[in-house]
Order: sequence, then C-alpha cells, then structure tokens
Amino acid sequence: MDMSPPSPPDIANSPLRRAARAFLILFYGAAGVLHLWNPRPFLSIMPPWVPAPELVVALTGVAELAGAVGLLIPQFRRAAGAGLALYALCVWPANFQHAMQDLSHGTGLPAFYHFPRLAAQPLIIWLALWAVDFSPGVKKA
Repeated sequence: MDMSPPSPPDIANSPLRRAARAFLILFYGAAGVLHLWNPRPFLSIMPPWVPAPELVVALTGVAELAGAVGLLIPQFRRAAGAGLALYALCVWPANFQHAMQDLSHGTGLPAFYHFPRLAAQPLIIWLALWAVDFSPGVKKA
C-alpha cells in the first residue's frame, strides 16, 4: 500500500491553460511571420524615438516566433510565457503610437478598434503568464 501523499494536480496542463497556450502559439506565430514577411505596416506605427526601426521590427518577429516555439517545449514553457508577457508590455507603446496616428489624422482604423486593443494589452500580458502557470520565484517540478 502506497502511503505517499497524493501528487498535486498539474495546473499548467489543465484544458483551459492548454487552450490558452494554443491560442498564444497561433497568435504569436502568425504575428512573427507577418513581422518578417511584411514589415511595412509595423514600421509605420513605430514610435519615432525607437532606434533602428527595421531591425526592431525584425527582432520582434523573431521574438514572437521564439515565444511561440518555446510554448511548445515543456522545458522552456515558463520562460516563453514570461518572455511573451514582457514582449507584450514592450510593444504597447507602438499600439499607442498607432492609435494616436490613426485618431489624430482621421485616417486608418477607428477608435472602436484602437480602444479595445489598448485595453486588451494587459489581458494579453496576463494570459501569457497564466497559460504557463508562471509564479515568479516558485520553481515548478
């Protein structure tokens, strides 16, 4: 008879978290390909204070692809989730720049696109961390 305590449930592999990771893999994988394949739209929304915008857009594409691949590999999953959350935080200024450009000139996408997008950024950051059960300082088995 086994008297060892029951092992805790594997929260990181719950169906909802697996679905969240699948969404993030598709979302960031597609975004990464688009950044590398057609950088022009991303260059157009780059804040003017960002140096070497072409390089930054290419590196963001590589970062998105690396994060998507990292979510597929259990040993790298938590690092990928943390990296994608940090990435989403770092690109938020470009989303604000895009909104200001479109709304101040009356061209491009309307407010009902930009406001939900800006409001969703913290949710995307949270989702990247939640999908991998990321808790800073807590080592997972």
